Amino acid sequence: MAKQSIFGRISTLVRANINALLDSAEDPQKMLDQLVRDYTNNIADAESAIAETIGNLRLLERDHEEDVQAAAEWGRKALAASRKADELRAGGNGAEADKFDNLAKVALQRQIQHENEAKTAEPQLAAQNKTVEQLKDGLNGMKQKLDQLKAKSAELVARQKTAEAQNKVADAVKSIDVMDPTSELGRFEEKIRREEALATGKQELAASSLDAQFNQLDDMGELTEVEARLAALKTGGQAAPAQGAIDAPSVPYTPGA
Repeated sequence: MAKQSIFGRISTLVRANINALLDSAEDPQKMLDQLVRDYTNNIADAESAIAETIGNLRLLERDHEEDVQAAAEWGRKALAASRKADELRAGGNGAEADKFDNLAKVALQRQIQHENEAKTAEPQLAAQNKTVEQLKDGLNGMKQKLDQLKAKSAELVARQKTAEAQNKVADAVKSIDVMDPTSELGRFEEKIRREEALATGKQELAASSLDAQFNQLDDMGELTEVEARLAALKTGGQAAPAQGAIDAPSVPYTPGA
């Protein structure tokens, strides 16, 4: 039963689709590590089972060979006893001849017994040989699978390291990407742009304030001229024209006109 069980496990493991198992695994690396351990343990069990099966096979072969040799030996003894009986009978010694014929019969019975035992063992020998070959093939298949698992594990580790390195490079490149607004340079440029905008705003505000001051000066000049003309009227004179105005013809003042 134990050998049948290990043979079933070997067949299952050899037929296992490693890629399908990895595709369905949440953590392929852990799955690979577990598969390597399982295959290693099952290979050890298989080797032990095969060694036991081969040992039993060799014992069975030895017993079979002994039966074959014993059958041949009893056949030779039967032949020798039969010939001796014939010689004695030819010499007129019938009693002794019958004795050797009886010995020949016993030898023949032993010969038949060992031949039957050898014949009975032959199917078992064939089955055991077939089982050993199947176990050996399965063991070789498991060793090949184990090599595949180890290679796949090494491949995944290398790919993981490569991916990590690529991510680090990508992060480094991204951190100095002048076109990326989230990069350090991008943030620094945005800060400068805000400062430039603030300076522009201040300049516009300053210019607006200066214009207002000049406008205020113009208003003050106009008020001053108004005050001067009013003073002239109160003294009985004529308001002076604004500076730069075109001189008008003088008209005599007639009271009551």
